Amino acid sequence: MSDRSSSDSRAPVEAAGETPGRPRPRHPLADPHILVGALLPALLFSLGVGAMLPVIASFAVERGASLATAGAIAAMLPVGQILADMPAGSLTARIGDRRAMLLAGLLGALGFLGAALSPGPLSLAAAVLLVGGANAVFHLARHAHLTAVTPPQHRARVLSTLGGMNRIGQFLGPFLGAAVLLVGELPLVFVVAAVTALAASATVAMTREDPQTVDDDGAAGVGAAQSGRAGRAQSAEASRAPRMLEVLRDHRRLLMTLGVPVLLVGSVRGARQQVLPLWGEHLGLDPATISLLFGLAAGVDMLLFYPAGKIMDRMGRLWIGVPSMTLLGLAMALVPLTSGESQLAAAAVLMGLGNGLGSGIMMTIASDVAPERGRPQFLGAWRLLQDVGVASGPLIVSAGAALGSLAAGIWTAAAMGPAGAAALRRWLPRWSIHATRATRRRAEQSAP
Repeated sequence: MSDRSSSDSRAPVEAAGETPGRPRPRHPLADPHILVGALLPALLFSLGVGAMLPVIASFAVERGASLATAGAIAAMLPVGQILADMPAGSLTARIGDRRAMLLAGLLGALGFLGAALSPGPLSLAAAVLLVGGANAVFHLARHAHLTAVTPPQHRARVLSTLGGMNRIGQFLGPFLGAAVLLVGELPLVFVVAAVTALAASATVAMTREDPQTVDDDGAAGVGAAQSGRAGRAQSAEASRAPRMLEVLRDHRRLLMTLGVPVLLVGSVRGARQQVLPLWGEHLGLDPATISLLFGLAAGVDMLLFYPAGKIMDRMGRLWIGVPSMTLLGLAMALVPLTSGESQLAAAAVLMGLGNGLGSGIMMTIASDVAPERGRPQFLGAWRLLQDVGVASGPLIVSAGAALGSLAAGIWTAAAMGPAGAAALRRWLPRWSIHATRATRRRAEQSAP
């Protein structure tokens, strides 16, 4: 690692996000501070987002928008996330991850209620944009929180479970919305989503702050490790939350190298959400069949998050990152070769397996390489790269369709999977001791 810049020349343990002296007496997933304080709120918040997603376009049309405008309004959710990613890091560093989660839940509820009460397309777009921003803050804050309180030997299992909670919420959310529509009108779906966001905040508020967790600037264990007025005075400067530009400058080489697979993985994952509906439409399948195929892929996606995390913790991150992205890309490349619903269903299952196998992989890697000082800001920059990748995936597929070949667009997006796997294999061992067992062993042998 001699080719790192001086600002990025952290010791291997520090680069991996280790927090010595913080052993936990039991598995983190049995800890109520993690289970109730972070994972359950994640499920509740994503449940509301999942309920909202299928009805945004229909509600926009009901409020007078054209189909094109309705599509733009639906896009305000990822746009809001992208715009809020880096500010979310600064906010979390300033007020603390727990307060940031509380605030994000309240802002999300406000956005959902604003959507329900919106009189026209413009106000609806603003409300959806607010929900996207709140989602970015909530996601980053709980990610930073779990990074601080979870020992590295259990980190992948906890963060893959967090990814699983998001998947479960967004899988069940549409069914919740459909059940609401059986007894009410479209605005009621947004009201119910607001209730889930408030419930997420309430769950965080009712959970006592973990005494082994972090102080408000995100530095793990600083307050517990120091005592007395003199110690606090000496650490005042060290504990100051750095500015976002300072974090970007200090870790620019890491972000410019390991950021490449972040963008590629985000791109192939973003494209997969559009591939099945578009190719199903190309084959002339009815909307109900396309929805079932989409649900089938989402259901398979939810099955593997804990085994994937366990493998990452035991064998290293590359043992999941490389095969999952390779499988997802290859499965997506098979889609244009299908000619009927049974073949497309098989491709959908493979895509679900590939994406589910990689549940939590990018969050885990981010936690491994995030610095202790400036962690929320770093995670905000990482999240921005990931969300930009997710937004670019559908554009690649759409560009192929606009140029006359949907298949070419899908194959281009599919190539991002193996490319992302290759980039992970190239750059991850340089920055993380948790890449493989071999990198861990070398770090242990070189430790003083």
